[in-house]
Amino acid sequence: MASNAPHVGIVAYGLYVPEYFMTAEEVAQQTNGNWTADAIKEKLGFERKPIPGPGDGTQEMGVKAGLDCLRRHNYDPKKIDVILCIGEEWKEYPLTSSGIYIQEKIGATNAWAIDVQQRCCSQVTAMKMAKDMLQADDEIHSVMIVGGYRNGDFVDYANPRMSMMYNLGAGGCAMILEKNAKRNLLLGAHVISDGSLARDAGCRIGGIAEPVSAANLKQAYKSLDLLEPEHMKNRLNEVSLPNWFVCIDKALEKSKLTRKDLGYLAVLHFKYSMHKTFLEELGLREDQTTYLRDFGHLGQVDQVLSLHLGLKAGKIKDGTVITMTAAGIGYAWAANVIKWGPA
Repeated sequence: MASNAPHVGIVAYGLYVPEYFMTAEEVAQQTNGNWTADAIKEKLGFERKPIPGPGDGTQEMGVKAGLDCLRRHNYDPKKIDVILCIGEEWKEYPLTSSGIYIQEKIGATNAWAIDVQQRCCSQVTAMKMAKDMLQADDEIHSVMIVGGYRNGDFVDYANPRMSMMYNLGAGGCAMILEKNAKRNLLLGAHVISDGSLARDAGCRIGGIAEPVSAANLKQAYKSLDLLEPEHMKNRLNEVSLPNWFVCIDKALEKSKLTRKDLGYLAVLHFKYSMHKTFLEELGLREDQTTYLRDFGHLGQVDQVLSLHLGLKAGKIKDGTVITMTAAGIGYAWAANVIKWGPA
């Protein structure tokens, strides 16, 4: 992109977190003795996580987050030109378009919408897509990224292979980026994907390969699993951390910044030992991030939730350089850089 390309900034964001929570003690009870509550809190790193209540469908949580975004910033939905929906595939009605549904419900009558999927990387990657669209298309001035997440429905806590996903919760997020915004500039971004891991994890039942039937009905709705656990473990041990830091360093390089400029890390929830590794590698302190101990992992919602909590706690101020980073099953890694405050 030419150096005189229009800049792009975050002008609004919104969240929806269900009012119902599942505690570490309740998770432990469902593991059939494989995990204690203390081990879940200390090793997996969460005290509780939000779970969906009545009406908290994937698409509806996207609507709620979108409306929160509009209300929070008094933003006219008719100004939105494009909706990139990052809501998950597990939703109210298969083969319906979540973005177009959300468009109708929030009153974005002048927008067009499309669903994009990269699992838990979807928010960070969609931000890059939105920026590229805003800079490349003269007709696009405002893009909303929005969606809901509740993949935790598929977790079988009695399956010991699923401990890495015991933290899956539910929620929704929204963000609006504008061309030539006056603040909160989205700078560089970088994305990596590795197709060798494409089918190492997922729902075994419910697709074309193994449709839901009377015979497998009991297992179908708890069939999220590691399909190739040894390959996934070995491959991730080899490439995951390096790919994560390549994304962060490339995003910083594209922003003409270095790790020394970073002031806040907005990262998804994972086990606490991994969180500490990130901070140490980037030279950041605990007060320069937010560990989502009271929320667990809300998929692609995590980075917007971390941004909100960081602002609320005063960890992010005008001038703070933020990196949002994520990874998604498939496997994908992504990072971006945001300069908070006036442009």
